[in-house]
Amino acid sequence: MKTAALKEKRQGSKKMARTETSWVAIIGNPNSGKTAVFNNLTGSRYKVGNYPGVTVEKKSGWLRGHPVEVHDLPGTYSLNARSQDERVAVDLIQSWRDPRERPRAVVIVLDSTNLTRNLYLTLQVLEFGIPTIVVLNMMDELRKRGLTVNAGLLRERLQAHAVIPASAKTGEGMAAIVEAILAVPAKPLPRPMAPKLEIADYLLDPLQELTALLATQRNRLLLDPQVEALRLVTEKNYIDYLVPYLEIEEIEAIGETAARARQQYVLQRMSYMSLESTGRYNFIDKYLAEACADDTISKVTFSERIDSVISHTVGGPLILMLILAFIFNTIFSWAEYPMGWIEAGIGWLSLQATTLLPQGIIQSLIVDGIIAGVGNVIVFLPQIVLLIFFISLLEDSGYITRMAFILDRIMKKWGLHGKAVLPMLSGFACAIPAIMASRTIENWRDRLITILLIPLMSCSARLPVYILLISAFIPQQTIFGFIQLQALVLMGMYFLGFFSAVAIAFLIKRFVPARTVSHFVMELPPYRMPMLRSIWWKVYDSGKLFLINAGSIILAISVILWFLASYPKPAETENLNAKEAIAQSYAGQIGHLMEPVIAPLGFDWKVGIGLVASFAAREVLVSTFATIYNIEAGDDAEVVPLIEAMRNDRRPDGTPVYNILSAISLMVFFVFSAQCMATFAIVKRETNSWRWPLVMMLYMTTLAYIASLIVYQGGKLLGWG
Repeated sequence: MKTAALKEKRQGSKKMARTETSWVAIIGNPNSGKTAVFNNLTGSRYKVGNYPGVTVEKKSGWLRGHPVEVHDLPGTYSLNARSQDERVAVDLIQSWRDPRERPRAVVIVLDSTNLTRNLYLTLQVLEFGIPTIVVLNMMDELRKRGLTVNAGLLRERLQAHAVIPASAKTGEGMAAIVEAILAVPAKPLPRPMAPKLEIADYLLDPLQELTALLATQRNRLLLDPQVEALRLVTEKNYIDYLVPYLEIEEIEAIGETAARARQQYVLQRMSYMSLESTGRYNFIDKYLAEACADDTISKVTFSERIDSVISHTVGGPLILMLILAFIFNTIFSWAEYPMGWIEAGIGWLSLQATTLLPQGIIQSLIVDGIIAGVGNVIVFLPQIVLLIFFISLLEDSGYITRMAFILDRIMKKWGLHGKAVLPMLSGFACAIPAIMASRTIENWRDRLITILLIPLMSCSARLPVYILLISAFIPQQTIFGFIQLQALVLMGMYFLGFFSAVAIAFLIKRFVPARTVSHFVMELPPYRMPMLRSIWWKVYDSGKLFLINAGSIILAISVILWFLASYPKPAETENLNAKEAIAQSYAGQIGHLMEPVIAPLGFDWKVGIGLVASFAAREVLVSTFATIYNIEAGDDAEVVPLIEAMRNDRRPDGTPVYNILSAISLMVFFVFSAQCMATFAIVKRETNSWRWPLVMMLYMTTLAYIASLIVYQGGKLLGWG
């Protein structure tokens, strides 16, 4: 290793001492219930889900009633990080060699129903010698299977500070975890621990020189020399973790010795890459199996019986289609009454404002700008709530991983990495956390493709646009006696985005083949009864965010649009009606300037204004229409029903401005367009470059225009609309 490169790494590895005097780390395998335990201990309500990869960055909170900071780290199966989210956890754990970075205690959360696999990480963490509290989570599920764990014996064999049976779902053991944390001194000294490995001596012979060299640095490296030697041989980049604690000459000597050890293994034709994993599992089988539940019992579980149908090659996709059809059907049918109540409330509010305020600029601003613009977006709150409710049910029950399993059969043949499925599915709620969830993908090329394709998933911000256009122009008909045509069209928009992403991935695979083949093993968690508390908070937070956006972004844009659509005022001598006056306003001038470009798509100037405004937030298109139509209606009108206004809008020749074909064209445009500034910002953050957000905007806008053009012009040739 070159001296200059080592100096640069040492400079970049200098750390500031932590300001907090006492903190605790929560770690564990993905989907072990870490975040649920964290929420219980801190009173937080971070998102939890019955699938791996929910937590992709460190989250922090304070232990209830105590001055102890708690950090929830992303899930990892071992200290051999492969993806970006795992690297966050592993880098922080490795930093514990520095006394300034060391936690008061480590809370490691285990899935009690799968202890053998979960104990692998536990053994690695214990060797740091930091007081470790082992939480046997999901004990309620284990007991339902008629199994148990000998916590006392497990604590003795692991030499852990405490082993606590618990259930984040029921609250069992949470108080005991707090007591165990507080029983640890605020700044405990690390206790050197012997390696928890069972490896034949002859397999360790090539490591003797390296182990002896590392033994001279034990006080600075903290971990057992044999463990360090194993990782230095199996992971070439592992030496980077040692750079901050040793001199440059020592690092160079260790690197050269590790290279010689690898060469000895090769010359002796001995496999060394799996030495640590073999040694860990041998240790678990020899010393810990007696204390653990027998998770190898060959008994068909409830989840396996359901999966034989749900995940069937033929039956699985059919059941998936029926579930989605039910969800989209209910988004229309169940939301009908709440939407009516909200519309009535907005109408009443508009009437009061019209009655109480004198006619003029202020009345127009309040009624035509704020109430019409914001109110016509809030109307769609019931659909947003229903969509998030059903997505939460799918996540917490465990079915969303089955959806990923079913869709992976299609996607892997077309060039999408298997780990892209879950982030893409979560993109139906919001693209921002979905893009962050792509950190679970190890290969940068696969992750970048996923990031660029996630915005094609129809997020909840597109839903108000779809609902408005479908309600206005798609007939209320029933297909097959139980599903509405409107629901089928809505489902079609979601499918269009998803399968277009698959098609684009196929083209990338065809013309830019991957240099390496990425393999994917999907973990199917057991089906679980969704926690009502968890679903409530997900729905509440999403609804609250929607209303906050309506009261901030959409409110601000509605006021700006009102001004642009109201000014400049025509001269009194011109004697123009309201519709003619708005055409000469700033908004009208901008819209008419755009109209020649978007007219081939079936869009008029109002849509042009909406497309520009909706870059701030997609649902702004709805408030744009509402503001413009209310100003067009004149000074005497209260809030105009938006759907009715769009249906009745006419060109000078008497033909409708909008029809079924133009509505579908606009929905298709919104499926493909990249109109979300927050998404651009998160893509820039995740790729560390403005290049990829610009690429995303260019390809999605081009795709949106071409797709919409084909739909509208093709439909006209066929005589539709």
